[in-house]
Amino acid sequence: MEGDTRVPPTGDAAEAFSVHLFSRRVGTVEGMAGQGFDGVKVFTATKAREREELGETITEWLQDHPDLEIVDKVVTQSSDNEFHCLSITLFYRE
Repeated sequence: MEGDTRVPPTGDAAEAFSVHLFSRRVGTVEGMAGQGFDGVKVFTATKAREREELGETITEWLQDHPDLEIVDKVVTQSSDNEFHCLSITLFYRE
């Protein structure tokens, strides 16, 4: 896929969040039209500790919502001189 940037798993957080995620341009959400989704959940972290725990946070949320079907996910990473932000967006169907 053009513009596809794989995010290598690191640390315990990556192991805890076992769904394979990769970064894509937002425009690819249009390709989900056939799948449909009822909701979006966004997880973000800017501090190192938060990024390390993000996988566990997402796994816990998924376990608390077993009735939801995840139909797509997008990982976005951005940074400047001081901060590194990681966002994981889950698109789901009830």
